[in-house]
Amino acid sequence: MPRQDRRVIMLADCQSFYASVEKSAHPEYKDRPLVVAGDPARRSGIILAACPLAKSYGITTAERLGEALAKCPDVVVVRPRMAEYIRVSLHITRILQSFTDLVEPYSIDEQFLDVTGSLDLFGNPETIARSIQSRVMEETGVYIRIGISDTKVVSKMACDLYAKKVPSGICTLPRKDLPSTIWKKPVRDMFMVGSRMAQHLYKMGVHTIGDLAQTPLSRLRERWGVNGEVLWRIARGIDDSPVKPGTYAHQQQGIGHQMTLPRDYDSWEDIKVVLLELAELVSRRCRDKSLMGHVVSVGCRGQDYDRPTGFSRQMKVNEPTNITDEVYDAAAALFLRHWDGLPIRRISVSLTGLVPDSEVQLSWFDDRERKRELERATDDIKRRYGDTAIMRASSLCSSAQAHERSHKIGGHYK
Repeated sequence: MPRQDRRVIMLADCQSFYASVEKSAHPEYKDRPLVVAGDPARRSGIILAACPLAKSYGITTAERLGEALAKCPDVVVVRPRMAEYIRVSLHITRILQSFTDLVEPYSIDEQFLDVTGSLDLFGNPETIARSIQSRVMEETGVYIRIGISDTKVVSKMACDLYAKKVPSGICTLPRKDLPSTIWKKPVRDMFMVGSRMAQHLYKMGVHTIGDLAQTPLSRLRERWGVNGEVLWRIARGIDDSPVKPGTYAHQQQGIGHQMTLPRDYDSWEDIKVVLLELAELVSRRCRDKSLMGHVVSVGCRGQDYDRPTGFSRQMKVNEPTNITDEVYDAAAALFLRHWDGLPIRRISVSLTGLVPDSEVQLSWFDDRERKRELERATDDIKRRYGDTAIMRASSLCSSAQAHERSHKIGGHYK
């Protein structure tokens, strides 16, 4: 068997993923502009995905639904179905895994593949890419664009800067060709460079990706430390990181939940309700993973991002825990200690310093084990009958969010 000296890495990206899933599920919308947005019934929220036809009207992801409707009053607006998108994403993962066992999800609609060891089985990289496109389209109705190179970072840029703009949806970009291709692109187009970083680079006289690649590394390190070196390496296509299927399977360093509130909360009576709900969500996730945490963190933000208010603080608890009441007590103490009384619109709770819950310290003098057994029982009820099958009385208050969030995944409707 011939030896493969060069890695062959692909980045597979789903075009307008949420919108593509909806168009596949609704053939009657095939020739109509379609967007997936927050709440069509209220004609509010932001655009989560827009099909290519909707984009031809100037509709963009993340703009407000009202603005999109002004551009195209006839656009079909569909409420997001996150559970369905997750199901389709996992289906696509299984298709990719039929070509190689080295598949690493990057997001719900992007995945890296290392097909170096698959070339003798399935053909050259372009042949494999076309086969992937065909199978994914046939089985899910989703169109895949694929960037190909010998590193993850270059395959990502090959996909974003070229594959998405050519009819075939496939682009092979060897690193040796960077000076004649990517280096000519504006630096704002580079992976990991946002608008704010681009402005800093412009002030340094760096206008293209090639300018960045040829900037002395010492100058970038002096300005941004290790982040400066990361930018320099990306510009040069230097990336030794492997495609790791188990990226998300390792023990987590922390478990947290963040909630954006439907209005300004300015009273402790309202805030403590959602704080308890967050503590319960975090504790339940820890219990599901058989973990406990040493450190409780709380954060909050106000509505006005031009004049930000809020804080983020943490404290170490006496013993690692995943008991809701203990997490809530620590979170409440932190919040009351640091809250300035101004209205908040976003709040978060997390547990870090995680250890296996098999390391429990038993005691004759407290009822922690009884609490654990009780919470395991309620967790089991929720798993079997749904999150709202058993709820705290406080979650019936007008300020509570548990019932509304039970219909959502990641803040979007299931």
